[in-house]
Amino acid sequence: MTITEMLGQAGLLTLLGMGVVFSFLIILIICMYALHGVLHLLGKDKDKPVEAPASAAAPAAADETEVVAAIAAAIKAKNS
Repeated sequence: MTITEMLGQAGLLTLLGMGVVFSFLIILIICMYALHGVLHLLGKDKDKPVEAPASAAAPAAADETEVVAAIAAAIKAKNS
């Protein structure tokens, strides 16, 4: 096998591999568009609002004071 034949086979294999990858990407894009269409028809593409649980409410003023006191105590303990 001569160098010319080997280079020809290498070029053919390169083009064939690139063609397979390109074809796969095109098929993947088509499938993603089809899935988007199906989900849109079913109404599954909308985000539903999530309600916050009652325990995750904003802290009261007394709780904030306790947090500030805890932070101050931690800073004082670190510095001493």
